[in-house]
Amino acid sequence: QVQLVESGGGSVQAGGSLRLSCIASGQTYRNYAMAWFRQAPGKEREFVAGISRTGGSTGGSTSYRDSVKGRFIISRDNAKKMVYLQMNSLNPEDTGVYYCAADFLGRGDGGGRYDHWGQGTQVTVSS
Repeated sequence: QVQLVESGGGSVQAGGSLRLSCIASGQTYRNYAMAWFRQAPGKEREFVAGISRTGGSTGGSTSYRDSVKGRFIISRDNAKKMVYLQMNSLNPEDTGVYYCAADFLGRGDGGGRYDHWGQGTQVTVSS
């Protein structure tokens, strides 16, 4: 089991940046692929970015939805049980509640079975 807590959301003008953080509790964090999802008002939750269990190390991988490629970067620190989402060049379409999610033994892509979720953190981008 793993519990997730997000932080770092806020309000920013278009073109600005935010860095989201998610801290996990539990002894088996390294066994989880991690991802960020978001949900805008009136829309379904959508995959934003994911990272494999080994993260950016050799053999690891990351995955992004097309609309954030080149602007967002997901990373993780397994020693600290943290996952991050650096968001640059934000635009109003990025507004929503951002959720951290974990997929046991997953790959960290959009098709994973994410059955552990944080409570979410609000990101608001104004034009």
